[in-house]
Amino acid sequence: MTESDWPAVGEIYAQGIATGEATFETEIPEWSAWDRSHLPRCRLVAESADGIVGWAALSPVSSRCVYGGVAEVSVYTAERVRGRGVGRALLTALVEESEREGFWSLRAGMFPSNVGSVALHEACGFREVGCHEGVGQLSGVWRDVLLMERRSKTVGVDR
Repeated sequence: MTESDWPAVGEIYAQGIATGEATFETEIPEWSAWDRSHLPRCRLVAESADGIVGWAALSPVSSRCVYGGVAEVSVYTAERVRGRGVGRALLTALVEESEREGFWSLRAGMFPSNVGSVALHEACGFREVGCHEGVGQLSGVWRDVLLMERRSKTVGVDR
């Protein structure tokens, strides 16, 4: 993913925001803000004949060096391709690239009601590790966030 992809990536992000099930965000950030909040490595787009249909990226979980191999996952697909394997292809590729880049743990947070996202992450080796109950409000409704994690089998110490 590059800055020139941002118009299409931002539109896909807006589609996710519009569902009310993908994020606490309510507006698409400017490219510069999004760029600062995501790692420069492991940024992917999925393309079809008619353009970009999905994206995936990593965000740091902490600025402390001990967490240098831990990142949070974002995966979004265009409405027109949901349920067609694009999300799974993106998340699988993101896991592979993250391991090549030395990440040992990937985290994901999602609303428990986003059953598609939960199933996608489970299919890609993530497991539930907890739930933040009533962690934030979206449209005046307190929402829980399910916490999922995937530990690398090839990078770092697997417990």
